[in-house]
Amino acid sequence: MSVRFQLDRWTSPIGTILVVSDADGMVRALDFEDYENRMNQLLRLRWGDYALADGPAPTVAMRALKAYFEGDLGAVATVPIRAGGTAFQRDVWEALRAIPAGTTTSYGRLAAKLGRPKASRAVGLANGSNPISIVVPCHRVIGSDGTLTGYGGGLPRKQWLLKHECDWSDHLSGGVAMGPVATSGAGRVASAA
Repeated sequence: MSVRFQLDRWTSPIGTILVVSDADGMVRALDFEDYENRMNQLLRLRWGDYALADGPAPTVAMRALKAYFEGDLGAVATVPIRAGGTAFQRDVWEALRAIPAGTTTSYGRLAAKLGRPKASRAVGLANGSNPISIVVPCHRVIGSDGTLTGYGGGLPRKQWLLKHECDWSDHLSGGVAMGPVATSGAGRVASAA
């Protein structure tokens, strides 16, 4: 018997977003339309046989996404999720949700925070298996040297998301919006200028 999910599409400033949810209103996957195959692979890995039918995403998820792109960066923290995965993956994904918007961390720092300082590669694999982009902000993880590393939605989107968060977190804290995004070793998104 297959698990049944609903699929909704939402146009964002960085492309059409696919939102997969269940009958309980939990978001199961969130990805970009041009990465639909990747999303389907992750769904199969987590849930086995599943069926997708067009249907509306939970209102709370759609309101949160809209608010996030309008500058309310904390709005996505309210989205209820059910990502599946192993206990370690869930621990990593929970830690990702605790990274403040407008900041970054490295795989090594995230591994250390989880009490597994030698597990940076495992953290990277769990990060790359995150099925719920933006809501579980895997884009906030960078290389130890401060460079942007892989992102399931593509590096241009990762850079856009980091700049968006930096601009809005500075705006909300009374700072001045920054220029093109690079990352500092201190974990703060910084200006490349």
